[in-house]
Amino acid sequence: MISTHILDTSCGQPAANVSVHLEKRVDGDWKTLAKELTNTDGRIAFDCPYEAGAYRLLFAVEDYFKTKKVESFFLITPVVFNITDTKRKYHVPLLVNPYGYSTYRGS
Repeated sequence: MISTHILDTSCGQPAANVSVHLEKRVDGDWKTLAKELTNTDGRIAFDCPYEAGAYRLLFAVEDYFKTKKVESFFLITPVVFNITDTKRKYHVPLLVNPYGYSTYRGS
């Protein structure tokens, strides 16, 4: 399973209703596997099969901050990662504010 959790560090709250695209690199191009919105807790668990390879999450942070009437320096926040073991879960948290972001391999 691939999952994510977005926290808005400018207010210390989960980032709800953020559009997130999950993509896989196939023959050098990116193929969209899923598009979802974060829930009220800022979470998404993507329910799609996956295999070893390069993946990308695209977080539409500009649209999220517009709903808060806040200008954002970042439009889309991409996080590119590699899956090597399909028996493991992959959790990719994103800590975001209008002028910065951080991510890590979660558990």
